[in-house]
Amino acid sequence: MQSVLFDPKNKSTQFGGNELLAAWKEQTDTFIWIDLLGYEESEERSILEGLDLHELAIQDALRKRHPPKLESYSEHEFLMLRDLEETENSLELQFFPLSLFIKERILITRHRKKSESTEWLARKLGKNSELLAEGAAALALQLANHLSRRYVKILIEFEPRMDGLETEMFDKPNDDLLSEITKLKSRLRYFKRNTNYHKLIAVILKKEPPARFHQALSHQIVDFYEQVERSQSLASLYYDVLTDLSDGYLALSSHRLNKVMQILTVITVIFVPLTFVAGLYGMNFEYIPELGFKGGYFVVLGFMAVAAIIQLILFRRKGWL
Repeated sequence: MQSVLFDPKNKSTQFGGNELLAAWKEQTDTFIWIDLLGYEESEERSILEGLDLHELAIQDALRKRHPPKLESYSEHEFLMLRDLEETENSLELQFFPLSLFIKERILITRHRKKSESTEWLARKLGKNSELLAEGAAALALQLANHLSRRYVKILIEFEPRMDGLETEMFDKPNDDLLSEITKLKSRLRYFKRNTNYHKLIAVILKKEPPARFHQALSHQIVDFYEQVERSQSLASLYYDVLTDLSDGYLALSSHRLNKVMQILTVITVIFVPLTFVAGLYGMNFEYIPELGFKGGYFVVLGFMAVAAIIQLILFRRKGWL
């Protein structure tokens, strides 16, 4: 457990762990942020139940997989987001739930994996602890804004690769390129689904914000909405571009195959009459009339050559060769 205890009277801040929770309970005018990571489920449940949180919200927070949502209870607001792990490759992402319990004097964040977003908030509070005076809802929005900006940053960093794929598609299309495009489409589909969840939350906050997200937070809510909207539009745009590239690759492959089949068809058509003549005079009958003609061999060869040349000229004029 990572905890930050803030006393608004003397503006003092303490960073620590579980011990600060007891101090917060004794000092009724203080504010605390608790970040839970890596506890056993039974321990986490005990801690969360001891903070008077709704049972259904606790159940959702402890699930390994749950879609992001915003839900209001009489005791608190419950916000669940999709955080993402750090990775060197821009779209090889692993998402995990980040749960936030928002009460008057306490903000609780809970996650199973290391969260860059909560670490960012801890560093920010370390530099300016008076941000804690703004309350749990304001801190939750800062966390959500930072996370949505990470989404946008990842997509923007992916843009140069998008341009590279488009160039390679026309310069040197191959099966490896199609395989990469297909994989990226799958990852973007997953990415886009998470941005859609976050947009639903942003729309609720913008149109009908819960009571704890008071009017003074309207600018932060609009900023969150804009970042989510941007990440969703970029993800949708890139997904559509990749779809067009894969369709283009298949169209080019089909066109190349058609050209090959056209050439093979032309060759076949040219050799059909020649094969017919060769087969006709290759029959082993004694009384074929032309067998007694002295120059018959050269006449047949000449006829076959003329037939082939005439067909080549016709195909050439039609643009098939």
